[in-house]
Amino acid sequence: MRLGSGKLRARAAAGCAASVLIVAGSGCGLLPGQEPAGSTPAAAPTAPVISPVPAPPPTPIPTPTPTPGKGPGCAAVRCTSVLVTGDMLVHAQLWQQAREDAAATGAQGMDFVPLLEGQRRYVAGSDLAICHLETPVAGPGGPFSAYPSFNVPPQIIPAARDLGYQACTTASNHTIDQGTAGLVRTLDALDAAGMKHTGSYRTEAEAQGVLILDTDAARIALVSATYGLNGLRPEAGWQVDLLDAPAMIAKARTARALGADIVLGAMHAGDEYSSAPNAQQQDVARALADSGEFSLVYGHHSHSVLPIESYNGTWIVYGLGNGITELSPWYTVNNEGLLVRVQFRQDDAGNWTAGDLAWAPSVMVRNPYRWCSVAADALQGPCAGAAADAATRQRTRAAVESMGAAGAGAHELLISREP
Repeated sequence: MRLGSGKLRARAAAGCAASVLIVAGSGCGLLPGQEPAGSTPAAAPTAPVISPVPAPPPTPIPTPTPTPGKGPGCAAVRCTSVLVTGDMLVHAQLWQQAREDAAATGAQGMDFVPLLEGQRRYVAGSDLAICHLETPVAGPGGPFSAYPSFNVPPQIIPAARDLGYQACTTASNHTIDQGTAGLVRTLDALDAAGMKHTGSYRTEAEAQGVLILDTDAARIALVSATYGLNGLRPEAGWQVDLLDAPAMIAKARTARALGADIVLGAMHAGDEYSSAPNAQQQDVARALADSGEFSLVYGHHSHSVLPIESYNGTWIVYGLGNGITELSPWYTVNNEGLLVRVQFRQDDAGNWTAGDLAWAPSVMVRNPYRWCSVAADALQGPCAGAAADAATRQRTRAAVESMGAAGAGAHELLISREP
């Protein structure tokens, strides 16, 4: 096209030159289009008036609806808070307590709500609360069994729902203690109670999905996996998510593609009754953080409180201890736990990051069995006694802060001082 246009311009220039020569050589006569002397020249045509077309108004940028969420004051336009707790480990003494609590009100069966009641105010102070169901459940009438092959009363699930939990992770070393039947029965019981779940699956299609939970402000995905299954083998590999950083990262990316604003990684791993994360925990947790796909990584399984770390801008809660458990006469740390609440904030660019992280220490007490907070505001009053409570609180703080959590901003959760 450029070459053709050049030829046309050259031809036009030659024609103009030829016309000039013709005009210069003619001494008389009228050239075509020339008016005779004395005639009135024709008026020049008037150019049409073109009104300017107004530019369309700029498309307004939508202003996000202010959504402060529950928890601490929101320093951004939108915030949402997530609460996570440790192993929900039901032993025989706990289901006996649930029987006694039901009988005390004249009811039949079991009632686990009084045992969990101390957590209610913490759960109510978050937008999303997630528990970890460590074991499979039996039918309502049993038979029930505890360690080493659990088959626990299903009444624990509606009790957790009554408290305000919306979802539970189910990937643990005990997930297939009762085989496929126990796995399916557990997930059916969670469904019946209106509880969301992830980590174990009834079908391959379920296993390929990603759990996304909605709060008023954000869409939150949950990815869960366990280090192993106590040497047992599931009927199908997809029935339980095993701890594998690339697989968890792939699920997180799927969640992001489906619109998740926040992605949580739940790891069931660690050395039992330890006070520090092992190499596997650190390697996997940091790989998840390094991927840039996870907003928070947290863990359970060790039956002890482990450190909290801010790693490259991502919070890692290595171990939450036990959510509920039977008291151990041998391991004091088994009787203690950690409840963690994280507030996520959306910046002006629309990105979500973890802001405030607060933790509350807890202990199990008996006669009757109860979960009890030993935070400094003594929400439930004395738990195991003033000296024992102070020791639990100090032991928990030492573990939590041993990898620099306090310097990164993590602090004790004093729920009674919030509005």
